[in-house]
Amino acid sequence: MGWCEGKSVFITGASAGIGAALAREFARRGARVALAARRLDRLAKVQEGIAAAGGDALAVQCDVTDRASLDRAVARAADAFGGLDVAVANAGFGVSGPFEKLSTEDYRRQFDTNVFGLMDTTYAVLPLLRQSKGRLALVSSVMGRVATPSTSAYCSSKFAVCGLAESLYYELAERGVSVTCIEPGLVESDFRMTDNRGVYHEGLEDPATTWLVMPSDKAARAMVRAIGRRRFEAIVTNHGKLIVFMNRHFPRTVRLLMRLATKGRMARIEKRKRARPSS
Repeated sequence: MGWCEGKSVFITGASAGIGAALAREFARRGARVALAARRLDRLAKVQEGIAAAGGDALAVQCDVTDRASLDRAVARAADAFGGLDVAVANAGFGVSGPFEKLSTEDYRRQFDTNVFGLMDTTYAVLPLLRQSKGRLALVSSVMGRVATPSTSAYCSSKFAVCGLAESLYYELAERGVSVTCIEPGLVESDFRMTDNRGVYHEGLEDPATTWLVMPSDKAARAMVRAIGRRRFEAIVTNHGKLIVFMNRHFPRTVRLLMRLATKGRMARIEKRKRARPSS
Protein backbone atom coordinates (compact mmCIF):
# COMPACT_ATOMS: atom_id res chain seq x y z
CA MET A 1 0.00 0.00 0.00
CA GLY A 2 2.95 2.32 0.66
CA TRP A 3 2.74 5.92 1.80
CA CYS A 4 -1.04 6.18 1.22
CA GLU A 5 -1.98 3.65 3.90
CA GLY A 6 -4.19 5.37 6.48
CA LYS A 7 -3.84 8.83 4.93
CA SER A 8 -6.86 11.09 4.53
CA VAL A 9 -7.37 12.66 1.10
CA PHE A 10 -9.70 15.43 -0.13
CA ILE A 11 -10.35 15.63 -3.90
CA THR A 12 -12.47 18.18 -5.75
CA GLY A 13 -14.06 17.30 -9.08
CA ALA A 14 -14.19 13.71 -7.87
CA SER A 15 -17.47 12.74 -9.54
CA ALA A 16 -15.89 11.74 -12.87
CA GLY A 17 -12.76 11.63 -15.01
CA ILE A 18 -9.39 12.29 -13.42
CA GLY A 19 -10.89 13.13 -10.02
CA ALA A 20 -12.81 9.86 -9.79
CA ALA A 21 -9.79 7.87 -11.00
CA LEU A 22 -7.58 9.54 -8.38
CA ALA A 23 -10.12 8.71 -5.69
CA ARG A 24 -10.16 5.05 -6.71
CA GLU A 25 -6.35 4.89 -6.82
CA PHE A 26 -5.87 6.52 -3.42
CA ALA A 27 -8.51 4.19 -1.92
CA ARG A 28 -6.88 1.16 -3.56
CA ARG A 29 -3.65 2.12 -1.83
CA GLY A 30 -5.34 2.27 1.57
CA ALA A 31 -6.22 5.95 1.92
CA ARG A 32 -9.53 7.32 3.19
CA VAL A 33 -10.95 9.57 0.51
CA ALA A 34 -13.37 12.51 0.63
CA LEU A 35 -15.06 12.92 -2.75
CA ALA A 36 -16.13 16.50 -3.41
CA ALA A 37 -18.16 17.76 -6.38
CA ARG A 38 -21.49 19.35 -7.32
CA ARG A 39 -23.21 16.20 -8.61
CA LEU A 40 -24.16 14.06 -5.61
CA ASP A 41 -25.68 11.31 -7.76
CA ARG A 42 -22.40 10.78 -9.59
CA LEU A 43 -20.39 11.08 -6.38
CA ALA A 44 -22.56 8.31 -4.92
CA LYS A 45 -21.64 6.00 -7.80
CA VAL A 46 -17.92 6.62 -7.28
CA GLN A 47 -18.35 6.10 -3.53
CA GLU A 48 -20.25 2.85 -4.07
CA GLY A 49 -17.55 1.55 -6.42
CA ILE A 50 -14.82 2.31 -3.88
CA ALA A 51 -16.79 0.68 -1.07
CA ALA A 52 -17.43 -2.41 -3.20
CA ALA A 53 -13.67 -2.74 -3.69
CA GLY A 54 -13.11 -2.54 0.08
CA GLY A 55 -12.15 1.13 0.23
CA ASP A 56 -13.24 3.96 2.51
CA ALA A 57 -14.86 6.98 0.84
CA LEU A 58 -17.03 9.89 1.94
CA ALA A 59 -19.15 11.92 -0.52
CA VAL A 60 -19.39 15.65 0.25
CA GLN A 61 -21.26 18.01 -2.04
CA CYS A 62 -19.64 21.34 -2.82
CA ASP A 63 -19.12 23.92 -5.55
CA VAL A 64 -15.59 25.33 -5.71
CA THR A 65 -17.00 28.70 -6.80
CA ASP A 66 -18.84 28.88 -3.46
CA ARG A 67 -16.31 29.26 -0.63
CA ALA A 68 -18.87 28.52 2.08
CA SER A 69 -19.73 25.15 0.52
CA LEU A 70 -16.02 24.36 0.22
CA ASP A 71 -15.43 25.14 3.88
CA ARG A 72 -18.34 22.91 4.88
CA ALA A 73 -17.07 20.05 2.72
CA VAL A 74 -13.53 20.30 4.10
CA ALA A 75 -14.86 20.47 7.66
CA ARG A 76 -16.96 17.33 7.12
CA ALA A 77 -13.98 15.46 5.70
CA ALA A 78 -11.68 16.59 8.52
CA ASP A 79 -14.25 15.62 11.16
CA ALA A 80 -14.77 12.19 9.59
CA PHE A 81 -11.09 11.44 9.12
CA GLY A 82 -9.52 13.36 12.01
CA GLY A 83 -7.68 15.77 9.72
CA LEU A 84 -6.31 15.84 6.18
CA ASP A 85 -3.01 14.64 4.78
CA VAL A 86 -3.52 15.24 1.05
CA ALA A 87 -5.66 17.64 -0.97
CA VAL A 88 -6.10 17.58 -4.74
CA ALA A 89 -7.63 20.69 -6.30
CA ASN A 90 -8.88 19.08 -9.49
CA ALA A 91 -12.26 20.65 -10.33
CA GLY A 92 -12.28 22.48 -13.65
CA PHE A 93 -13.72 22.73 -17.14
CA GLY A 94 -12.77 24.24 -20.50
CA VAL A 95 -14.09 27.25 -22.39
CA SER A 96 -13.18 27.08 -26.07
CA GLY A 97 -13.61 29.28 -29.11
CA PRO A 98 -11.75 32.10 -30.88
CA PHE A 99 -10.97 35.16 -28.76
CA GLU A 100 -13.10 37.48 -30.87
CA LYS A 101 -16.18 35.31 -30.38
CA LEU A 102 -15.77 35.04 -26.61
CA SER A 103 -16.64 37.71 -24.07
CA THR A 104 -15.03 38.90 -20.86
CA GLU A 105 -17.78 36.99 -19.07
CA ASP A 106 -16.60 33.76 -20.71
CA TYR A 107 -13.09 34.36 -19.36
CA ARG A 108 -14.42 35.36 -15.95
CA ARG A 109 -16.50 32.17 -15.74
CA GLN A 110 -13.45 30.12 -16.73
CA PHE A 111 -11.27 31.72 -14.08
CA ASP A 112 -13.95 31.49 -11.39
CA THR A 113 -13.68 27.70 -11.46
CA ASN A 114 -10.21 26.91 -12.76
CA VAL A 115 -8.26 29.58 -10.85
CA PHE A 116 -10.26 31.16 -8.05
CA GLY A 117 -12.03 27.90 -7.24
CA LEU A 118 -8.65 26.19 -7.04
CA MET A 119 -7.32 29.02 -4.85
CA ASP A 120 -10.30 28.81 -2.48
CA THR A 121 -9.82 25.05 -2.27
CA THR A 122 -6.23 25.71 -1.24
CA TYR A 123 -7.26 28.28 1.36
CA ALA A 124 -9.85 25.86 2.78
CA VAL A 125 -7.47 22.90 3.19
CA LEU A 126 -4.23 24.69 4.04
CA PRO A 127 -4.61 24.92 7.84
CA LEU A 128 -5.15 21.15 7.96
CA LEU A 129 -2.23 20.41 5.63
CA ARG A 130 0.04 22.59 7.73
CA GLN A 131 -0.89 20.54 10.79
CA SER A 132 -0.13 17.26 9.04
CA LYS A 133 2.80 18.58 6.97
CA GLY A 134 0.86 17.15 4.09
CA ARG A 135 0.70 17.28 0.34
CA LEU A 136 -1.16 19.70 -1.95
CA ALA A 137 -1.73 18.88 -5.62
CA LEU A 138 -2.99 21.48 -8.08
CA VAL A 139 -4.28 20.14 -11.38
CA SER A 140 -3.26 22.29 -14.33
CA SER A 141 -2.71 20.93 -17.85
CA VAL A 142 -0.13 20.53 -20.58
CA MET A 143 -2.03 23.52 -21.97
CA GLY A 144 -0.83 25.43 -18.93
CA ARG A 145 2.63 25.22 -20.51
CA VAL A 146 1.86 25.28 -24.24
CA ALA A 147 -0.92 27.38 -25.78
CA THR A 148 -3.02 26.39 -28.78
CA PRO A 149 -5.46 28.35 -30.94
CA SER A 150 -9.14 28.68 -29.96
CA THR A 151 -8.32 27.74 -26.36
CA SER A 152 -7.15 31.09 -24.99
CA ALA A 153 -9.59 31.11 -22.05
CA TYR A 154 -8.65 27.62 -20.91
CA CYS A 155 -4.93 28.06 -21.55
CA SER A 156 -4.88 31.38 -19.68
CA SER A 157 -6.49 29.76 -16.64
CA LYS A 158 -4.10 26.82 -16.65
CA PHE A 159 -1.02 29.01 -17.16
CA ALA A 160 -2.21 30.87 -14.05
CA VAL A 161 -2.42 27.58 -12.12
CA CYS A 162 1.17 26.70 -13.05
CA GLY A 163 2.38 30.09 -11.87
CA LEU A 164 0.44 29.82 -8.63
CA ALA A 165 1.80 26.33 -8.00
CA GLU A 166 5.38 27.47 -8.50
CA SER A 167 5.03 30.31 -6.02
CA LEU A 168 3.25 28.14 -3.47
CA TYR A 169 5.93 25.47 -3.81
CA TYR A 170 8.46 27.85 -2.23
CA GLU A 171 6.10 29.42 0.29
CA LEU A 172 4.62 26.21 1.65
CA ALA A 173 7.94 24.37 1.81
CA GLU A 174 8.64 26.52 4.88
CA ARG A 175 5.51 25.02 6.46
CA GLY A 176 6.39 21.43 5.57
CA VAL A 177 3.69 21.21 2.89
CA SER A 178 4.69 19.95 -0.55
CA VAL A 179 3.08 21.25 -3.76
CA THR A 180 2.70 19.13 -6.89
CA CYS A 181 1.59 20.74 -10.15
CA ILE A 182 -0.15 18.07 -12.23
CA GLU A 183 -0.17 18.68 -15.98
CA PRO A 184 -2.18 16.04 -17.86
CA GLY A 185 -2.24 15.68 -21.60
CA LEU A 186 -5.15 13.81 -23.17
CA VAL A 187 -6.58 11.58 -20.45
CA GLU A 188 -9.80 9.55 -20.53
CA SER A 189 -12.46 11.87 -19.12
CA ASP A 190 -15.81 13.52 -19.74
CA PHE A 191 -14.00 16.87 -19.69
CA ARG A 192 -14.21 17.24 -23.46
CA MET A 193 -17.95 16.55 -23.40
CA THR A 194 -18.74 19.64 -21.33
CA ASP A 195 -19.79 22.95 -22.86
CA ASN A 196 -18.54 26.47 -22.25
CA ARG A 197 -20.67 26.72 -19.12
CA GLY A 198 -19.27 23.54 -17.62
CA VAL A 199 -22.40 21.51 -18.33
CA TYR A 200 -21.80 17.83 -19.16
CA HIS A 201 -23.62 16.44 -22.21
CA GLU A 202 -24.02 12.67 -21.97
CA GLY A 203 -23.57 10.78 -25.21
CA LEU A 204 -21.52 13.48 -26.90
CA GLU A 205 -18.61 12.02 -28.89
CA ASP A 206 -15.13 12.68 -27.52
CA PRO A 207 -13.29 14.77 -30.17
CA ALA A 208 -9.84 13.65 -29.00
CA THR A 209 -7.68 11.36 -31.13
CA THR A 210 -8.36 7.95 -29.56
CA TRP A 211 -4.85 6.51 -29.64
CA LEU A 212 -3.46 9.54 -27.79
CA VAL A 213 -5.88 9.28 -24.87
CA MET A 214 -4.38 7.69 -21.74
CA PRO A 215 -6.70 5.52 -19.60
CA SER A 216 -7.69 7.41 -16.46
CA ASP A 217 -6.54 4.65 -14.09
CA LYS A 218 -3.04 4.67 -15.59
CA ALA A 219 -2.89 8.47 -15.38
CA ALA A 220 -4.05 8.36 -11.75
CA ARG A 221 -1.26 5.95 -10.81
CA ALA A 222 1.35 8.34 -12.22
CA MET A 223 -0.22 11.30 -10.40
CA VAL A 224 -0.40 9.53 -7.03
CA ARG A 225 3.26 8.46 -7.35
CA ALA A 226 4.31 12.06 -8.00
CA ILE A 227 2.28 13.37 -5.06
CA GLY A 228 3.72 10.68 -2.81
CA ARG A 229 7.28 11.58 -3.80
CA ARG A 230 6.51 15.27 -3.23
CA ARG A 231 7.62 16.08 -6.77
CA PHE A 232 6.83 19.59 -7.93
CA GLU A 233 5.78 18.74 -11.48
CA ALA A 234 3.98 15.73 -12.92
CA ILE A 235 3.48 15.85 -16.67
CA VAL A 236 1.18 12.95 -17.51
CA THR A 237 1.15 11.21 -20.94
CA ASN A 238 4.13 10.76 -23.24
CA HIS A 239 2.81 13.20 -25.81
CA GLY A 240 2.39 15.78 -23.05
CA LYS A 241 6.00 15.31 -21.91
CA LEU A 242 7.23 15.68 -25.49
CA ILE A 243 5.22 18.84 -26.14
CA VAL A 244 6.34 20.52 -22.92
CA PHE A 245 9.97 19.52 -23.50
CA MET A 246 9.92 20.92 -27.02
CA ASN A 247 8.29 24.15 -25.94
CA ARG A 248 10.79 24.69 -23.14
CA HIS A 249 13.90 24.02 -25.20
CA PHE A 250 12.82 24.89 -28.75
CA PRO A 251 10.01 27.45 -28.39
CA ARG A 252 10.56 29.09 -31.78
CA THR A 253 10.42 25.70 -33.49
CA VAL A 254 7.16 24.88 -31.73
CA ARG A 255 5.62 28.21 -32.76
CA LEU A 256 6.73 27.68 -36.35
CA LEU A 257 5.28 24.17 -36.44
CA MET A 258 2.05 25.35 -34.82
CA ARG A 259 1.76 28.19 -37.32
CA LEU A 260 2.37 25.85 -40.27
CA ALA A 261 -0.19 23.37 -38.89
CA THR A 262 -2.86 26.06 -38.53
CA LYS A 263 -2.13 28.29 -41.51
CA GLY A 264 -5.24 28.56 -43.66
CA ARG A 265 -7.08 26.14 -41.36
CA MET A 266 -8.23 28.36 -38.51
CA ALA A 267 -11.87 28.34 -39.57
CA ARG A 268 -11.90 24.52 -39.47
CA ILE A 269 -10.08 24.46 -36.12
CA GLU A 270 -12.51 26.97 -34.64
CA LYS A 271 -15.48 24.99 -35.92
CA ARG A 272 -14.14 21.81 -34.32
CA LYS A 273 -13.49 23.57 -31.04
CA ARG A 274 -17.02 24.90 -31.04
CA ALA A 275 -18.62 21.60 -32.02
CA ARG A 276 -19.71 21.11 -28.42
CA PRO A 277 -22.99 22.65 -27.26
CA SER A 278 -22.42 26.15 -25.93
CA SER A 279 -25.43 26.59 -23.69
